[in-house]
Amino acid sequence: MLAGVSFAVAPGAALVLRGPNGSGKTTLLRCVAGLQPIDAGRITGAGERVAYAGHADGIKAQLTVAENLAFWAGVHGGGDVGAALAAYRLEGLAGRPARALSAGQKRRLGLARMLVTGRPVWVMDEPTVSLDAEAVGWFAGAVRAHLAAGGIALIATHIELGLEAAVLDVAPFRVRPGRGGPVSGAFEDDRAGVWT
Repeated sequence: MLAGVSFAVAPGAALVLRGPNGSGKTTLLRCVAGLQPIDAGRITGAGERVAYAGHADGIKAQLTVAENLAFWAGVHGGGDVGAALAAYRLEGLAGRPARALSAGQKRRLGLARMLVTGRPVWVMDEPTVSLDAEAVGWFAGAVRAHLAAGGIALIATHIELGLEAAVLDVAPFRVRPGRGGPVSGAFEDDRAGVWT
């Protein structure tokens, strides 16, 4: 659990969360994504603007790679499945059932989901788990393209992605006995105001 943490991220920018295991990174990301309530403070304006990629890949094992992306594109109102396949070099696997993918291929498919959501704020928890060095590069390229289009990324990771990003070490904000306080985050976006 975290207390007293505050941050702001403008369109076209990324914030990388760092800190030891158990320091509260996942909890913070889940709160920003609206999956977990906060005890104090405020997070406003996120709602339908956030696409979340957590530890699970968010794929349906019985569907093919292309069907998975088409499903998520449909849920979110559109998105270019072909571009998502290309970004993560999944074209040759488009017809393969997701259950038959390797761990790294499943992770690539899970990350390709972000591209079909059309959502401006990407919130990602350890997105490079199971990826080889080449696939980490593809992921970093997808994030760079998202930022260049005015998107925002909030990423918890222990590895260097080569992104121009602010870094927030959450360890100093970890709740200790007798310490409390609000949590707030702000993502500035001229289309939807500011959320804190």
